[in-house]
Amino acid sequence: MSRTGGRILVDQLALHGADLAFGVPGESYIDVLDALRDSPVRYVTCRHEGGAATMAEAYGKLTGAPGICFVTRGPGATHASVGVHTAYQDGTPLLLFVGQVPREDAEREAFQEIDYRRMFGPLAKWVAQVDQVERIPELTARAFRVATSGRPGPVVLALPEDVLADVAEVPDASPYAPAQAAPGTDELTAARELLASAERPLAIVGGQPWSADAGEALAAWCGASGIPVAAAWRCQDYVDNEASCYAGHLGVGADPALRDRLRDADVLLVVGARLGDIETGGFATIVPPGVGRTLIHVHSDPDEIGRVYEPALGIVSSGPRFAEALRPVEPLDPGVRSATMDAAHAAWRATLETRVLPGAVETTGVMSTLRARLGPDAILTSGAGNFTVWAHRFYVFRRYRTQLAPLSGAMGYGLPAAIAAKLVHPDRDVVCLAGDGDFLMTAQELATAQQAGAPVVVVVLDNGMYGTIRMHQERRFPGRVSGTDLDNPDFVALARAFGAYGERVERTEDVPAALDRALGAGTAAVLHVPVDPEALTPRQTLAEIRAEACASSDGAP
Repeated sequence: MSRTGGRILVDQLALHGADLAFGVPGESYIDVLDALRDSPVRYVTCRHEGGAATMAEAYGKLTGAPGICFVTRGPGATHASVGVHTAYQDGTPLLLFVGQVPREDAEREAFQEIDYRRMFGPLAKWVAQVDQVERIPELTARAFRVATSGRPGPVVLALPEDVLADVAEVPDASPYAPAQAAPGTDELTAARELLASAERPLAIVGGQPWSADAGEALAAWCGASGIPVAAAWRCQDYVDNEASCYAGHLGVGADPALRDRLRDADVLLVVGARLGDIETGGFATIVPPGVGRTLIHVHSDPDEIGRVYEPALGIVSSGPRFAEALRPVEPLDPGVRSATMDAAHAAWRATLETRVLPGAVETTGVMSTLRARLGPDAILTSGAGNFTVWAHRFYVFRRYRTQLAPLSGAMGYGLPAAIAAKLVHPDRDVVCLAGDGDFLMTAQELATAQQAGAPVVVVVLDNGMYGTIRMHQERRFPGRVSGTDLDNPDFVALARAFGAYGERVERTEDVPAALDRALGAGTAAVLHVPVDPEALTPRQTLAEIRAEACASSDGAP
C-alpha cells in the first residue's frame, strides 16, 4: 500500500510499541501530525520544546522504552536539546524527531536550517537524517535499537519535510529488541571471591538500564552477604530504602559517614553506575585511578569500564542481567560484616532527622508530610536547586521508578516529568517538588497538564532566590549578592490562571491538610510554600555559610 513518509513513520512507532508522543507542532513535520490523527499513538501537545523533550525523557525512565518527541527545525530543535542532554547523561532511551528543510534547499542556510549531525553529535548516541522515504522503516527500527541497547541514550533523526510528504510502497520493519550483555560464570565466580576477601565492602547501584526485579535481587544477595548498598546520584529508588542493606545516597550533600564508608571500603562493587564526580565528591573521596582498593565494575558500556578508575574486575553486563545472574550464586558468610551493614543502615536512618531551621514552614516538615501521606507507589519528581537536597535526603523510596530527577542537573525538569508520569500511571499520586526558580523554568506546562488531563501536584518551595548559586556565592564572595535574588509572581494566582488548583501554605502544621486538598482537587494543583531564605541547606543557614566564609577569608594569608 502506498503511504506518505509521515504515515510510514507513525506506523513504525505503533509497530514498535509507542503509545505516547510529546511535541510542539511545526510545519516541517505536518505530514506526521496528520498521520498521528488516525494512529493509536497519542500526541501530547506541549507549550515548549524543552518541556516536550523532558516529558519524553521521563517516559523513557518510567517505561524503559524510548520516549518519543517531535519538534520543528531550528528553534524547536535547539529548545529540545536540554532533554537530549538529560537523556544522554542519565542513560535514558529517547527518540527526538526533528523536522528539516526540504532536501533541495539543503546547504543554503534556508529558513531555520541546522546541520543536526553536528549539533547533536556530542549529545546523542546516534544522529542521522532520513533522505529517502523508503528507508524510514529501516532507520526508525535502528533508532529504537540504538536507544535501548547497551547503555541507553538519545537518538536524533532529522526528517526533511519533502521526505515526509513523499509516497512509497515499503514494508514495515520488524519490532525492535534491545541488545544487552550478561555476565559469564567465571566473572561471577571472580566477583564472589573478591567480595569474600573484603572486610569493608560497599556496593553502589545506579545507571541504566535497571528494573524492580534487579533491585530486589541485588538487595537480597547483598543483604544475605552483609554488604551495605548505597545509591548513586539520584538513584535512591533502585533499592528499597527499608531493606536492611540500604546505606544511603551518594549525592550532593551526602552524609559524611557514608562518604567515609566509601573512602574506607576495601572492595567496591559498582553495578550500573559510572562512579562520577557527584558520588566521589569531585573525585576527592576516591582519587583516580583509584589505586589501593579493589573495584568490581559492572557496566553495560565496555568503554565506561576503566574510563576513570582502574577495575580489578570489569564485567560488561546490564544491571538487570547481572542482578538476575547473581540470584543463584551462594551468598557470602556475612560474619562480622552484618554488624557493619546494620550500622550503615542505622546511620542512613538517622539522616532523616535534622536540626530546626528558621521559618514558619520547615522543608523537613514538608518532607515528613510527603513520607506519611504518599503511598509506596507515589512518584516524586524534582528538577535542580538546593531544595532537591531535602527531596533526596528526607524521602523514603520503597519501589523502583518512584523518583524522577535529572542526573544532568537540569532545572525545570520536575513539572514536565510529573506530567509524563501521570499520563503513564494515571492511577498513582504524582508530586513535583520545585524551587521557585526551578518551577518558573517550565511553569507554562501547567497548560499541558490541564489539556492532557494530568492532575499532578506541584509543591513550590519559594525562598526568593536561586538558592544553589547563592550558596556558592556566599562561600566565595560572602555578603556580595549579585544576580541571585528573585521577585516572584503570585503562584496561587498563576495556578488559577491555568485553571489549576492553587493554595498558599504558611505554617508547617498546615501542610498535611493542604496536600490532601491538592491531591483531591481532580485537576493540576500548586501549593505555594514560602520558606525562609535563611534555611538554605539542611546543615547550614545562609548566615552561617556567610560567617564561615568570612572567618576563612579573614584568616587567609
